Parts: sequence; structure tokens; C-alpha cells
Amino acid sequence: MIAFILKTPFFYTTTLNLLYYWLTMKMFEMLQKFISPKVSGLIKVLSIGVLLSLSACDEEDEGLKIQPHDENKMMSIMHAMMDKMHTMQMNEDPDIVFARMMIMHHQGAINMSDEVLTSGDNAAIKAIATKIKTDQQKEIQDLQSFINSYQPDQSPDSKFNMELMDSMEKSDRQSDLQVITGDTDHDFAQLMIVHHQSAIENARAVQEHGTSTFIKNMAHMMVDAQMMEIKELQTWLLANSNMSGGH
Repeated sequence: MIAFILKTPFFYTTTLNLLYYWLTMKMFEMLQKFISPKVSGLIKVLSIGVLLSLSACDEEDEGLKIQPHDENKMMSIMHAMMDKMHTMQMNEDPDIVFARMMIMHHQGAINMSDEVLTSGDNAAIKAIATKIKTDQQKEIQDLQSFINSYQPDQSPDSKFNMELMDSMEKSDRQSDLQVITGDTDHDFAQLMIVHHQSAIENARAVQEHGTSTFIKNMAHMMVDAQMMEIKELQTWLLANSNMSGGH
């Protein structure tokens, strides 16, 4: 709870205002010996007035509503996906490991898309979610077919596995740093960017360590498609920042 409070904009603005007031009073004490009581009283009144004005502005600007992560549906879906991926055994050929992991990863994106299609309001976000769901359902089928038919030609690769683990850890931290508002469209866009960034890192890792031409080509297509979707989601967030209290 304390960590959450320390991350909030209210904490920072309040702290800055108090610091401003303390510095002003210190300057006022230094100046008192050089100015008349009447002037010093006026300065004190003006300082308090400025502080109150700043506080009032903060209250007006404090349009950003933050929802605790453990109460947020979209974040819960993201965490469930990551928890499942962390239980995966990485003791196979890198191409197989990648395929198994991306099936779980894609299912997370599908679940997030289902949530925004059910609970979201924005048509543009729903269109992006529909495309993500359609594309990743097809890719899950392709990845499962690959697993069923591929004859592994490599031993487990500890360096590759470490890169995937590092990517998961990074994604965990990055998702937990996001400002989550409870607005389904906004939260989907924020977290899907993090989700896609993780997928891109995984795809680039298998391009380096894998040997399957099919998986390398699929990874290349994933990178291109998800980089484009990240741009679309970023553009939407910038255009709709007022929905989440932005200015």
C-alpha cells in the first residue's frame, strides 16, 4: 500500500508544494531582518496564497483516476498469463520452447481482447482487439501444428532460455509500472503494448537461437505485425489521453 501511494501523482505534487512552502518560509525568515513588519506580513500572506493556488490547480489537474492493480481485470489477465508461462519447463529444442511459450503468450492476448470486446466502449480499440484475436488464434493453430510435426534438431539452449526468462521478468516489471485506471479501453492499450514488446523480444531471440525456417519466418511476421500494432495503440493513447485525465 505504501509503495502504491508513493507512485501516485498526488504524492509527488503534495510533496513539491510542501517543499515550496518550506523554502519560501526559510527565505522569509532570512529577509525579515532587512524589511519592515508590514512588508514581511504581506510576503507571508502572498506565499500562503500561492501555495493554496498551487494546491487548487493540483486538485483540478488531478483528473487521473488510478485503480489498484489487484482490482483490475485486464491486469489480472496479464498476471495469469505470466504465472502460467513461469511454470513452463524449458528443457527442449529452442524452436519447440518458443512455440509452447508463444501459445501461452498469444492466449493471454486473446483473453485481453475478449475482455475489451465485452467491456470496452471505443470502436477503434475494439477493431484492434478483433484483429489481434483473429491473428493470434490462427498463429496458435500454426504453432501447435508445428509442435506436433517438428523433429527437434537441437539440445536445450541455456542462453536462449535465459533470454526468455529475462524477457518475462522485464514484462512483469513493466506491466506493474503502468498507470491503470479501470477504463477498459485505456488499460487494454497500455498493457497490450507491454505484451507485444515481450513477444517481439521472444521472437528476436528465437531468430538468433532457433534453426527452424518455419519458426524464423513466423517470428519475423510477429515482429512486423506487433510493432505496427504498438504504434496504433500508442497513437490511440495519445489521441485519447483526456479519457484518462491527461492534458
